[in-house]
Amino acid sequence: MAQFFVNQLDFILFFYGLAFILLGAVCIAVSRGENGIIAWAILGIFGYLHGTSEWLDLSALIFGDSPTFALVRTGVMTISFMALFEFGRREAERLWAGIPGPWIQGPLFLLPIVGWYLVGSGGANVMARYAFGLSGAILTSFVLFADGRTLSPGERRWLRVAAGCFLIYGFAAGGVVPNVPHWSGDLFNQDDFARLTHAPVQLVRGLLACAVALSVWIYWGQRLIVNVDSAQYSRFQRRQFVWTIASMVAILVGGWMLTEYLGDVYKRNVEQESAADLNLIISRLSEETVAVDSMVKALAGSHSVAAVVAGDSAARQRAEAALRLDTDSSGAMAGYVFNASGKVVLSTEAGDRVKPADYRSFPYFVKAAAGQAGSYFATDYPSQFARYFASYPIRDRTGVVVGVAVLEKSLETSVSDLRHFDRAFALVDADGVVLITNRPAMQFRALWPLAPQAAGRLRGKYGALNDVPALKNEIVGASWMTFDGKRAFVERHSLTHNDWSLVTWREPQGIVASRILGIIITLQMAVVALVYLVGRERWIYDRIQLERRLELEERARMLDFRATTDALTGLFNRSKFDRLLATETLRADRYKTALSLILYDVDHFKRINDTYGHQTGDSTLVQLSRLVATRVRNSDVLARWGGEEFVILCPNTNGAMASQLARKLRDAIAKNTIEGVGAITCSFGVAEFEQGDTPETLLARADEALYRAKLGGRNTIELATRALPSRQPIEQAG
Repeated sequence: MAQFFVNQLDFILFFYGLAFILLGAVCIAVSRGENGIIAWAILGIFGYLHGTSEWLDLSALIFGDSPTFALVRTGVMTISFMALFEFGRREAERLWAGIPGPWIQGPLFLLPIVGWYLVGSGGANVMARYAFGLSGAILTSFVLFADGRTLSPGERRWLRVAAGCFLIYGFAAGGVVPNVPHWSGDLFNQDDFARLTHAPVQLVRGLLACAVALSVWIYWGQRLIVNVDSAQYSRFQRRQFVWTIASMVAILVGGWMLTEYLGDVYKRNVEQESAADLNLIISRLSEETVAVDSMVKALAGSHSVAAVVAGDSAARQRAEAALRLDTDSSGAMAGYVFNASGKVVLSTEAGDRVKPADYRSFPYFVKAAAGQAGSYFATDYPSQFARYFASYPIRDRTGVVVGVAVLEKSLETSVSDLRHFDRAFALVDADGVVLITNRPAMQFRALWPLAPQAAGRLRGKYGALNDVPALKNEIVGASWMTFDGKRAFVERHSLTHNDWSLVTWREPQGIVASRILGIIITLQMAVVALVYLVGRERWIYDRIQLERRLELEERARMLDFRATTDALTGLFNRSKFDRLLATETLRADRYKTALSLILYDVDHFKRINDTYGHQTGDSTLVQLSRLVATRVRNSDVLARWGGEEFVILCPNTNGAMASQLARKLRDAIAKNTIEGVGAITCSFGVAEFEQGDTPETLLARADEALYRAKLGGRNTIELATRALPSRQPIEQAG
């Protein structure tokens, strides 16, 4: 249980500080609402400063501490306790005679200075708690208890609860001090408290801080009940008190439970991100090695190469060409062909640059000589030059291995890219020595303990070697463990056909889960503050404002609908269409996309109005609009242009396609029967957007085409052109 509380210390400190900041806000609000008898403003300053001090302690816990930052934190804490002491002194001065003035804090301030002189900021912290924290909290407790004598029973009860909490807090915050090494000035320190209670003292302080803030808030609520003198308001406030206390307890318990849950979630996220990082690094290395693996296989399968290995000098020229071609194609830095005894038969290197060596002992040669594809990573010391070797067996016609083909690839580009990778990674050999990494301090360091006989061999191989392991044991797979003194998630992946491994490690940042918990507690405190500051009246006000805002938004939507919609047909009106046309012409002009416009109207519409009346004419337009709307694409824009004229904007549509659409619409209209009128026809003018067109010119050409359709006998379709317009209709009925 003690370890659980220690793990939640960041949550406790955040809650602790936020409770005192809320106390500060409550005291400032009370000071504005009272007649100034009690010096609530000074107590509010204490709340703000002490809450800030606890958040500074939280920052030190999360981000690390330093002597300067420790001194700053001690200074803020000391000033906050001085404000608490001054509150108690002023109230005591008001209640009793003979109380010393503010000068009394001068001699007391010498104690923190002496503590700082002796042992630094730790000593100053301890002495400030003795001088101002303990005495200030006890004095405040006494004066609050005395102030309650003149209040109503409800006010007096909660003010005395606050007084009792301050008394206990004085001993918890002023009597239980931090442990200062090599100094006996701490009579009872935090370590002693933890051993005695199996809980950190910060937990007790946080709960007391919450109790003080809640008590003062309820005291103020009781005072408002007396001032308002309303039975309904009194019932409302009492319900709020009960619900607030219950909510705070539930949130406190739930917050701790949530901390554990979020910790597990965060660990899973770290594991998933680590796996993704591992796959990304492997993928990056594979990009470099896959081409070499493929080309060395092709090289080994070359008949001319096999012939040269078998001793056929006539095939040497072709074999050398194949070696150079495969080396260049794979991006390798060098290529070699060995016979079965390990002698270099062919090489892209100059003869004098091929170093004599017993290649039969090289891992990639051994693997290929045994009839398998081989691969090997290597790095040079001290240059740290990284290379990759791919090998493949060369077989004769009977399948017997007669040689080995090898391609050597530089990995410097990939390694250089990976060294800028955010996540820590290392390529390690079979012994666990880091050979390639993006953490310079880890270079040539053992990740896990070396075998006793391996240290000397590896020093001879790599030169400088840091044999202090970062891990206690060799890592297999993935696991949470202590990495170089810190908790981390470590994952290991063996590289294919090689004894090297890829290891990644990630140190989790606990602040993530704490921040989420902080948000939860902030929300809880915000709810409490909202109940205190706003009350039911503010809630009603917000509700009315919300209803009005929703009403205004609905009106705005209706006005926008009416402003863009034709009242008769329900189609877009001309104003809306003009805006859409301007947008589409700009898009067509910028991106060189097709755009067409169809303008049509009802033939002999005046005759319909004169014969059947305007009401029937309106009905005709409505029925026509519904008919056309069901036959255009969702991307097309159909609008009423005016009177009996309609317009269709067709994005991504050329003139021929638009003419085809117009033809379908014309036929559908002619075949349809309009209720009260019978059959009607329409004439269509089609214009295709051309570079340089504006909305006005495009409409003008469509209108000119419609005019020609009318002159051509109606019920026809005309396609406008920028050049000489055709005087022949595209198609005429009949």
